[in-house]
Amino acid sequence: MRITPLLAALLLTVPAHTLLAAPAAEATKLTTLLVDRYADDSQPGSLRWAIERNNQTPGKYRIDIQPVGAPPYVIKPTSPLPAIKGPVVIEGTAWKHSGQFIAIDGSAYIIGSGTQACPGAVPGQFGTNVRTTTGPGLVIRDTQGVEISGLDVRNFCIGILVNRASNNVIQDNRITANKGGAGIMLTGDDGQGNPTATTTNNNKVLRNQLIDNGDGLELTRGAAFNLVADNLFRSTAANPEPSQGIEILWGNDNNVVRNRFENYSDGLQINWGQRNYLGANTFTGNSIGVSVSGAGNILDGNLIHGNRIGVALRPEPSSTSNRLSANRIWGNSQDIRRCEAGGSCVPEQRTGAIVFAVPALEHAAYVGSRGIGVDQSSNNRAIICSAKAAPQGCQPMPNHDQPAPVLAALKDARLHGSVQGEPNSLLRVEIFGNAEATATEAEQFLGNVNVITDERGAGQFDYVLENAEALKSFTATVTRADGATSPLSIAMPRSM
Repeated sequence: MRITPLLAALLLTVPAHTLLAAPAAEATKLTTLLVDRYADDSQPGSLRWAIERNNQTPGKYRIDIQPVGAPPYVIKPTSPLPAIKGPVVIEGTAWKHSGQFIAIDGSAYIIGSGTQACPGAVPGQFGTNVRTTTGPGLVIRDTQGVEISGLDVRNFCIGILVNRASNNVIQDNRITANKGGAGIMLTGDDGQGNPTATTTNNNKVLRNQLIDNGDGLELTRGAAFNLVADNLFRSTAANPEPSQGIEILWGNDNNVVRNRFENYSDGLQINWGQRNYLGANTFTGNSIGVSVSGAGNILDGNLIHGNRIGVALRPEPSSTSNRLSANRIWGNSQDIRRCEAGGSCVPEQRTGAIVFAVPALEHAAYVGSRGIGVDQSSNNRAIICSAKAAPQGCQPMPNHDQPAPVLAALKDARLHGSVQGEPNSLLRVEIFGNAEATATEAEQFLGNVNVITDERGAGQFDYVLENAEALKSFTATVTRADGATSPLSIAMPRSM
């Protein structure tokens, strides 16, 4: 090798011991445990045997579950499998070669009628809207580094339970017909229903199909900094209790991106979660596309169409701020009255793109199932403050009841309007366009303009419409500096 002056100068900056260092030691080679028998026993070759063997010295093995015979490939445990200790990779090997999943099927011991086969933690309660860790198929608890792929986990109460476990990956699986808690549940539950911080972090759920689970996935009781991406959440007529595609309950700082949610009561429901980011997802065919309470959550660049309500912002004891930005919302106000622990079934409920003060389970005005075996009476349930009445202790409007912008005029491709917000404050106005003159939602995101309010909180804006000749009506939202977004403005047709 020719040593140029530049290379010589660079070599002088490198410590001599670095140049002479020996190559890094190779990573420890894993021993593969082959699952090539589908009988449920502790003999070599069974799934139970492989998990038990791995758990004796975690980090030494990987588990390959091979196709046996002709498809479908099905393993039916006759009793709960041991919790899995990581690090370990568990892979159904057929998927990479033929697209066939190897099923782990709970029907041999999860016996009962519908969701009543899956009791909650409180005696007499059943179904998807009650606290439970009952009847899981695969359990990852108090560990880390477990990877699961190529499996169809089905007919349990919970398909895969990730409990107080971090840095695990669940990818390229099919999770079907788990009729109790969820298809996949990530929870920091301490065993008594209390959240635990820093125990259920940095897990990844990627490219899975979650079909006909009561809740597709849950991020609950302290689950934080997890990534849920590129999954399909779908409910069909076969689902006895189509609740949420994803429920986030006391879960913070999770990222949910590029997923599709179809035919649930709520595509995604956030209950008192904070700083969760929902980006580039599609919500369609749900009673409510996205239902939100909590603070600091962001809905950014999602496609929300064909639901009864696109985005429902729910009241809670104090008014919090949640941000909606650049979402495309159209074709909602469909008559989808599916209300299993969520959804919109109040007879005179306002519907459409963005709706404030939609009642949920904790509100007396909610209409629907709060969960099997749960007290359905309105005793001690929250009351929502309204313009007509504000009884003591009622819950205020969400997002500080930020009023929508007023679109005043459209002239020479310039859209003029006004806003009302906090005095001497910076507001962000987002502009949307629709293909039909009668449309009132937010089919196309066009851009934004900042507005500074005066000492009375009033502001004016002027937005230049570019490449918008085909659009026939326009709407806008305004977002406060703290992130609280308004409903959509009244639509302005291009020709008035």
